[in-house]
Amino acid sequence: MSFTSGPIRIDGGLRKYMVSVFNKMFMALCLTGCVAFVCGSNPEIVSVMQGGLSTILFLATLGIVVYLSARINKMPSERAQSLFWLYSVLVGASISPIVATYTGESMVSAFFTAAAFFGGLSLYGYTTSKDLTSIGSFMLTGLIVILISSFVNALFLKNSVLNLGLSALSVIVFGGLTMYDIQRIKNYYDESYGDEIIAKCSIMGALALYLDFLNLFLVLLRLMGNRK
Repeated sequence: MSFTSGPIRIDGGLRKYMVSVFNKMFMALCLTGCVAFVCGSNPEIVSVMQGGLSTILFLATLGIVVYLSARINKMPSERAQSLFWLYSVLVGASISPIVATYTGESMVSAFFTAAAFFGGLSLYGYTTSKDLTSIGSFMLTGLIVILISSFVNALFLKNSVLNLGLSALSVIVFGGLTMYDIQRIKNYYDESYGDEIIAKCSIMGALALYLDFLNLFLVLLRLMGNRK
């Protein structure tokens, strides 16, 4: 009995931990979606966002991510959780102009496509025995290239074909990051950790998957969506 109880306990703890990660990610996405819909349905708010507030909120969200990453070990899990909720609300407000730009049908289609894509890649990342570290490093490099190229194209080139190509490449990059992050989050777990450390790991894991899914959705919306 003692031989089997250890693996069973570890498997149960890991399952509970992963459920906690996905629950937090799902709740954050719901918050983002609700805020984006409410703000995007108000022309006055959309106008303010397009006037520069969206950029300010983006910088605020970036600051929260940096602060969480740097201070997660020194703050209570409750504070980290609150910052995550705040982050998801600010992201929802900052992307509200997108909600106002695309049709509802386009957003629904992009969401379910992203969900199917994300679900399949998550399953592979969780079950595979292959080490995905090299893939993660490659995809992170690709993400940096995409960000720099998008910035240059937006300011100087303004090439729609290049923009389309970068969007298509982004689907591959965020898909690869999803597999890598799932495996990395799974490997975070250790039954010897206390509840507080596991809670913090679940928050940071949920944040990573939240970003993977949200960016995948936004890229697919750009590729598939019809503007109003």
